[in-house]
Amino acid sequence: MKRIKIKGTIVTNDEAWIYDLFEIEHTSPKMVEEAIEELEGDEVIVEINSGGGSVNAGSEIYTAISRLNATVEIVGLAGSAASFIAMAGKKVRIAPTAQIMIHNASTVAIGDKQEMIDTSDFLNTIDSSIAYAYQLKTGLDKKELMEMMSKETWLTAEEAVEKGFADEIMFAEKIDAVASTSLVLPDKVVNKVRSVMKQKDNELLSRIENIEEKMALLTDNLTNNLNEDKNENKSQEPSRLKRRRFFF
Repeated sequence: MKRIKIKGTIVTNDEAWIYDLFEIEHTSPKMVEEAIEELEGDEVIVEINSGGGSVNAGSEIYTAISRLNATVEIVGLAGSAASFIAMAGKKVRIAPTAQIMIHNASTVAIGDKQEMIDTSDFLNTIDSSIAYAYQLKTGLDKKELMEMMSKETWLTAEEAVEKGFADEIMFAEKIDAVASTSLVLPDKVVNKVRSVMKQKDNELLSRIENIEEKMALLTDNLTNNLNEDKNENKSQEPSRLKRRRFFF
C-alpha cells in the first residue's frame, strides 16, 4: 500500500520553492506527480490535511488523483481547494475528528468597474466548476451546493457522510464493535483465575523463602571457613581447601 500525502497549502509549481525556503508545509502538482511516478501498481491512499490554496494547482492535483482510482482519507481538514481534491477519490474516508470546508473562490483585483465585473464573472465560473466536482461526488443539486459554498459551510465527519462528500467514517467499525459488545466473564472463570493466581503467589513465596534459607546457609559457610583460615597454618595441605566449594 502506497500513500500520497497532501498537506499544507496547495501552491503552484512556481511558488513551491518559496515555501521550501521558509520550510512551510505545502503541496504542489509537481510533488503529487512525482509521488505518482514512484507508484508500482500497489493500492494507493491519498492522505489529506490541508486548508486549501490555489484553485488552478488544486485542479491539477484533482485531475491527477482522479486517474489513480485511489482511496482518499481526510485525516484533518479538507478545506477550500483541498475539499474538491478530496472528491477525486474512488472512495472517500474521513476521520471522526476531521472536517470538510467549502466556500466561494476569492481573488485580488485592481482596475475600473468593468475589471471588477469581469473578475466577478470569472469567480462565478470558478465556483460553478468547483460545485460541479462536488456534484459528481455527492449527487446533490448544484444550486444547493452553490448556496453551501456562499455560506462557507463546515461539515463534520457525520455530516460529510450524510451529504455524500465522504463514503465512510474511519474506524467506525471499531467504535461500533466496542459500543455494542459487553463481555462479562462467568464467575467460574473468574474464580479459576483467582485460584491459579493465588497458587502462583504461594509458589513464588515458597521459592523466595527457599532462597533466603540457602543464602543464610551460604553466609554461615563463608563465616565458618573464614574463621578456620585464621586458625590454620599456611603449610596445610591443599586438599583441606576443598571444603570451601560452594553450592547454590
